[in-house]
Amino acid sequence: MTLDAQQTAQELAERGLHWLAQQPVDDDLSLYSGLAGVVLALLEGHGDSGFEAYADAALEGARALASSVEGTESSSLYFGNTGTAFCLRAVHQVLGDDDAGRAADRALMLVRERFDGERWNEMTELLVGNAGIALGALAAGDEELALTAVTPYLRLADPTPGGVNWKVRPSEARSHHVAHGTLGIVLALATVGAATGRADLVELALAGAADVVGRDEAGPDGFLVPHSDPPHRPELIERYSYGWCNGPAGDAQVFRRLAAVTGDPRWDELQDRCWNTVVESGLPARLRPGFWDNNGRCCGTAGVLALACDRYAEGRGTLGFAGVLVDDLATRATVDGAGARWSNDEHRATPSRLPPRNGWAMGNAGIVRELLRFHRLAGGGDPGYAVCLPDQPALAGTDPYHPEPGREQNAVK
Repeated sequence: MTLDAQQTAQELAERGLHWLAQQPVDDDLSLYSGLAGVVLALLEGHGDSGFEAYADAALEGARALASSVEGTESSSLYFGNTGTAFCLRAVHQVLGDDDAGRAADRALMLVRERFDGERWNEMTELLVGNAGIALGALAAGDEELALTAVTPYLRLADPTPGGVNWKVRPSEARSHHVAHGTLGIVLALATVGAATGRADLVELALAGAADVVGRDEAGPDGFLVPHSDPPHRPELIERYSYGWCNGPAGDAQVFRRLAAVTGDPRWDELQDRCWNTVVESGLPARLRPGFWDNNGRCCGTAGVLALACDRYAEGRGTLGFAGVLVDDLATRATVDGAGARWSNDEHRATPSRLPPRNGWAMGNAGIVRELLRFHRLAGGGDPGYAVCLPDQPALAGTDPYHPEPGREQNAVK
């Protein structure tokens, strides 16, 4: 890692925040691709620099989110009121805005009312279903709702030769990773179980993780599991991925959480194997059309950068590869008087370069947040985030649900 990478990260993040703050509010208010993700990036920018303009923009965004709660049909973490509630709770705790806190309560109340006794919709995974709602509710301070969301997994689990998994969508395919599969459910069960003292939930999480570990095809030094079995939409979805959503960058985050919950060193060994596979895969080079076309947090470079920074903060590596990722983001940025932003590519479309997006998962908000943190870490600063996402495990030795005294205003977990 070079000093140039640290300076580059700071400059790009500042220009990225400038671009985000200038974007008009449209109909997309979600965490995944809309305003909620932008507000979180602005909170990160304010925590990093202290600039009140970022706080003012975050408060303005929170007001728009608060006004949307009653009209939002989805209850999910990434597309609905659970994500809105988490974002509003963060604004309340970081900036002291009581209106945002009350709006978060309203959003969670609506989520609770829409539960049918088993689920909120046909999906039961992290992005759209129960697992994400559980993690978001817990992070927003509602343990009861979090338990409501994960309890159905106890009766919906299907035994497999290696452990258990779940049917997360109407099709027969069983997905294995964080975004839409078994490990996302494992993350929710382990996190909620540990926070509430429910050993049965943690035990079920370990059974789900065992199913995925048993599918590894890269061992003994790597870790690579297919997207799904039988393959889900194989004409569109590659069999193997490497990012947060459906690859070892996300698998490692779940293994980090299991290591913290159980104290078992084998989970740290597995996250190291995931990291070996990520580093040796060839990313961030775009080796072929479709291999590494995304800069964002969900299935692109920023999500890998998050893992690299987590590992460094926990003493499991250097920032060398993180610097490579920052340099790659720098080469792919559009920088001009409007600020900095990133576009993703879709090799099956013409033109293949897509418009830049605002939001968290595959847009600029998630990229900016990771650049800010890299800059802090490279300079010896605070290793954490202003706001830690519900599905990103806290650093080893920290309790995300009971912050240290005096840290509540800069560490909403």
